[in-house]
Amino acid sequence: MKRTLDKNEELSREITTLRLELEQIMKGNFEYFMQKEIFEQPESVFNTMRGRVLFDEQKVVLGGVKDYVSEIKRCRRMLMIACGTSYHSAVATRQLLEELTEIPVIIELASDFLDRATPIFRDDVCFFISQSGETADTLNALRYCKKRGALILGITNTVGSSISRESICGVHINAGPEIGVASTKAYTSQFISLVMFGLVMSEDRTSLRERRLEIIEGLRRLPEQIQEVLNQDSRVLELAQEMYQQKSLLVMGRGYNFSTCLEGALKIKELTYMHSEGILAGELKHGPLALVDKGLPIVMVVTRDKVFTKCMNAVHEVKAREVPDKSFVVLVVCLCLWSVCAATGRLRGEGRGDRLKIFLYPVDY
Repeated sequence: MKRTLDKNEELSREITTLRLELEQIMKGNFEYFMQKEIFEQPESVFNTMRGRVLFDEQKVVLGGVKDYVSEIKRCRRMLMIACGTSYHSAVATRQLLEELTEIPVIIELASDFLDRATPIFRDDVCFFISQSGETADTLNALRYCKKRGALILGITNTVGSSISRESICGVHINAGPEIGVASTKAYTSQFISLVMFGLVMSEDRTSLRERRLEIIEGLRRLPEQIQEVLNQDSRVLELAQEMYQQKSLLVMGRGYNFSTCLEGALKIKELTYMHSEGILAGELKHGPLALVDKGLPIVMVVTRDKVFTKCMNAVHEVKAREVPDKSFVVLVVCLCLWSVCAATGRLRGEGRGDRLKIFLYPVDY
C-alpha cells in the first residue's frame, strides 16, 4: 500500500495478514482473559517447544540462532536486558545458563541500563526480552547496544515487532496472544526459550551430557506437570481468601525460587493493589526481618533442592517472631515455580517420591 505525500516523496507500508483463530482472542468459559491465559500454559509451553525440542533424538534446534552459536560461544559475557516480568524470566534462567555455558551472565533492567550508560563491547552478546517486542526502554537499550557493535539477540512473542526486526538473531516464544495486562503464559514461555538456548549452547559438552538429558526429560514432562498444578486452583483460592484483606505481603525464596518470589510479588501488586515484596531468603536477617510481626502474612517458596535447608532456617527465623500459623504459608510448589523446577530437573526423584508431589499448606510445628 502506498500513499503519496507530495510529488517528491512517497510512503510505503507493508500489509501484514494476522493469522489468528477466533477463540484465541475470546475469553471462552473463563471470567477473565488473565485466568484463561494461566490455564493455557500447558498448551503454550508445548507450542514453545514444538519442532525445537526433539525428544526422541534428545536434541534441541533453534533456527533463529543456529548460525550464530559459534560466535556466541566466543563472547566475553552475555547481558540479558528487559523490564518487569521479562526481567524476572532472565533472573530465573541466569543460574542455569551460567551452568550450561560457563559464560558470565549479567542481568539488567533496561531503564537503569540506559541511565548508567553501561559500557558495551563488540564481543558482548545482548539479549533483549519482551512479550510485545515494543517495550520502549528495552528497545532503546537495544539500539544503544547495536551502535556499539554487540551481537543482538531478541526474545519476543510478536512476529514483526520492533525488537524482532532490529535484532540480528533471536527466538520467537510462540506463546500465543496475551491480552491480559499482567503477563502469565509469556513468562513461562520466555523461561523455556532461554532454557532451550542453554541446551543448544552446551550440545557439544560431553561433561554436561547427563545434565542436558535430565533437563530435556524435565521439558518432556512439563505440560502435564503444569496441568497438575493448575488442578490446585481451589486450594489456591482458599489461601487467597484468607489473605486478600491484608495490607502487605512478603514473598520469600532462594536459588531458583527467588525469581518466582519477584514475579509473584509483582502479580500481587498488579492485581490486588496490595503492597508486596519478593525477598531473597538469605537476606532476611539483613533488614527485612524487622518488618515481620504478628499481622504480616508471609509466603515462602521452597523446593527440596540444595538450598532447602537454608530456606527452612528462614522459616524458623520468621516463626520465632510469633507469626501466627494462618498468616504463614509454605508453597513447596506454585504455578510459575513448577515450570521452572521441572524444566531444570530440580524435581527429580532421587529416592524421595514426595519431590514430585504438590504441597500447599500452612506451616504447623
